[in-house]
Amino acid sequence: MARDRVVTRAELPEDHVEPPEAAGVSPLRPQSLEEYVGQPELVEKLGIGIAAARARHEAMEHVLLHGPPGLGKTTLAYIIANQLQSAPPRITSGPALNRPTDLVSLLTNVQPRDVVFIDEIHRMPTAVEEYLYSAMEDFVVDVVTGSGTHADSIRINIHPFTLIGATTRSGLLSGPMRARFGIVHHLNFYSQPDLLTILQRSAALLTMHVEPGALEMVARRSRGTPRVANRLLRRVRDFALIRGGGRLTSELAAGALELEGIDDKGLDALDRRFMSILARDYDGGPAGLDSLAANMGEESDVLEDVIEPFLLQSGLLRRTSKGRQLTASGWAHIKLKPPDGAATDELFEP
Repeated sequence: MARDRVVTRAELPEDHVEPPEAAGVSPLRPQSLEEYVGQPELVEKLGIGIAAARARHEAMEHVLLHGPPGLGKTTLAYIIANQLQSAPPRITSGPALNRPTDLVSLLTNVQPRDVVFIDEIHRMPTAVEEYLYSAMEDFVVDVVTGSGTHADSIRINIHPFTLIGATTRSGLLSGPMRARFGIVHHLNFYSQPDLLTILQRSAALLTMHVEPGALEMVARRSRGTPRVANRLLRRVRDFALIRGGGRLTSELAAGALELEGIDDKGLDALDRRFMSILARDYDGGPAGLDSLAANMGEESDVLEDVIEPFLLQSGLLRRTSKGRQLTASGWAHIKLKPPDGAATDELFEP
């Protein structure tokens, strides 16, 4: 299932390195905007916002980051907190904030100019979201005690803080919530040169011995995602240690990626299964997402948040008003011939 794949929405223990004193290596996560690779427009916006907040000795504007998983939203939360010279960010997720009291407990413990990071903010219950409005704008929370005729409201002042919200589905955010963020930015998939830079830095931190061409192959198959790139780097490092004495060559990298089922476009077995089912069971589409999810035994959220974005970006899939449909390139990639009459090259609604 998706949780066992290299490509998943969630961070895994393997995405982190032990502290230097425990393992003798530095964390792979960059510590400053200067070390952060890619997303140049966002880096410039954040750099200005951070500098202005420090000059005024105020909390930075709230930030909303949206885009596919693994593109660095959590990393940016750590960087912002680090460069604001505050404590490490207080990290939670929308589904974890089940009740307003969960949010109140979190916010009443923040210190001046702290960073609060809420992942999957679109999944926060409406009742909790409404408590967040006054906290974001006026740095107060109104707690209702009692019920019925005995209900009362207590206003609690909280320290100014910066909220960083992350979501893979910004369209599910309410208008009032979105309007309260000062910086809103969509994170794009990374170019191969940027991924190569990230891999070179990670390989140096992991003290890997790499021959020319090996990291380029990993970058090419990392589906534009730094998290995937670093996970694949760990897999090829292990493969090279056992099969090649620790030195990573292009041949060893190719062998490791083949063992992981990662093809030359960065697709894995579940991606190809998605495309094959769409081809064989639905004649290439259009097909509804829920039908595809039921056929595959996966959650529709996994297909929409994890599988689809890169297939759409790669031109292998199109999203139409009637459902998902393979493109001519998609048919060619899975080495199947489209049936007669399949509309693989027509234009549809994006």
